[in-house]
Amino acid sequence: MYEWHKQIQIIVDEIDECIQHRNGEAISLGFLSRKLGYSEFHTTRKFKEISGMQFRDYLRHRKLAFALKEVRDSDKSLLDIAFEYGFSSHEAFTRAFKGTYGVTPSEYRKQPMPVALRTKITPFDRYFFGLGEIGMIKSADGVNVYFVTIPAHKFLHIKNDESNGYWDFWQKQSLIPGQDCETICGLLDSIKGKLDDDGGSVTNSGSGQIMAYIIDPGGRLCGWGIPRTECYGVRLPLDYQGEVPPQMLLIDVPEADYLVFEHGPFDYEQENRSVEEKLEQAMATFDFAGTGYCLDASPGRIIYMYHDPERFFKYIRPVRKS
Repeated sequence: MYEWHKQIQIIVDEIDECIQHRNGEAISLGFLSRKLGYSEFHTTRKFKEISGMQFRDYLRHRKLAFALKEVRDSDKSLLDIAFEYGFSSHEAFTRAFKGTYGVTPSEYRKQPMPVALRTKITPFDRYFFGLGEIGMIKSADGVNVYFVTIPAHKFLHIKNDESNGYWDFWQKQSLIPGQDCETICGLLDSIKGKLDDDGGSVTNSGSGQIMAYIIDPGGRLCGWGIPRTECYGVRLPLDYQGEVPPQMLLIDVPEADYLVFEHGPFDYEQENRSVEEKLEQAMATFDFAGTGYCLDASPGRIIYMYHDPERFFKYIRPVRKS
């Protein structure tokens, strides 16, 4: 099963790559099965077993997720968008779009609203399997530490007062209707104007979504000795006026100073554990002496955590003048 999780990850990576490059011919089940060296029957059975959905349904939802952003952000005609993403006609695109999101493409273009997009599944995850690193590869890059001033913004998020860690957070959220990982990530992915959005649709982290910890006297103590409540959401401009999904919270975050602990790109499968340990060590041993700052553990301050192995892994911790 471990090996098949890796194989399915290859398939979902290939699907997004092909959709992005409009290479529709290469997204067929036959093509992907041959690439893995298995029959179509065996591949589709394993895909459903691991992802929980049929291959064709996953592919259709991912095409629609990419198409929705074109409807939202571009001036292309709806017919051109329909053809680009493999729909045979404007009518077929409209039926699929409305059946999935509850509005037609033209209605959505006039008034975009948060909708649950089908985010990319990640069947292969070292945390999921409880595995350490493979091999002896270690990151050659160190941890960069620097101060920044972050302008005032808004933070749209969900939170959990009882969770302890990323996977525990989502396990607990999955017990709350409408707050499971797939729904929340899909809603956040559909929101335009996220401050950390790099324009990508391939991964959740590439669409501006981040883990955060709000300092809360009633929250759980973390390894840094700070009581905090775990959150997941997106940073938005201070003038954001869009719709707020009913299961989410929108708060104002004032301009403030922060201390950043940042590691550069790394191999997620082989280095994630050691990079995380390096960051934890750097934060635990950082000496504020002579900096003119100290850690700010005031209620309401936010710690942001960015995890995007292709770019960086970093913690942004609040500070104040000492």
